[in-house]
Amino acid sequence: MSDTATVALNEREQQGDDRDAVWATINTPLSPQELLSFCQEDVERIFRINPYLEFRRWQRLNDTGYSFSGRNSSQQKPFDFDVELRVEYMPDGLRVLYKGGLKRETIFQVDSSSHGSKLTIHESYPPLDEEEREQKLGEVDQSLTTWAGDIQKFLVMWKQWGWFGPWRWYMRNVWQRMKPSGRRIAYMFWWITLVEIVLIVLGAGIYLAEYR
Repeated sequence: MSDTATVALNEREQQGDDRDAVWATINTPLSPQELLSFCQEDVERIFRINPYLEFRRWQRLNDTGYSFSGRNSSQQKPFDFDVELRVEYMPDGLRVLYKGGLKRETIFQVDSSSHGSKLTIHESYPPLDEEEREQKLGEVDQSLTTWAGDIQKFLVMWKQWGWFGPWRWYMRNVWQRMKPSGRRIAYMFWWITLVEIVLIVLGAGIYLAEYR
């Protein structure tokens, strides 16, 4: 799935209304309808996949509104954020509008592809003059490339294991609530445990082969 692992990124392109924009495109193994359902059924999950966001609070305000605060470590100097989100559901994805913070909107657009489906994430910022831009550089979210790649990895796992109820429960109720650092520790723990099991099985096999 080498093509599926490609993330296309276009940075700081000027929109027609002088907004700064950035976007990334990933191929996924899901069908377009499966991908659309994934994006629309749990907006919080999409943001929690981002490994640069450490959540302090996620609160539902109404059917389409959320309050969201935490720390963004995508810059060399991490910065705090406290924003409100308003979600608009579209036939081919969803749009997230921000109140508070520098970012204006994020659009998740679903299309079909030869691999199954394609997800393009568009982010835009309001027009700023050069002086304002220099002052606000420390508030720019630089996580999009990594975020898109991690969404892609998550969707590959979702395709492989989404049918398995305990796995879905773990990802939704345990993994999704972890801090990014906690996920890395858990990942290392599972690999260490797997290696230990393999060594135990190998040792048992050698013992049986020599002393039977």
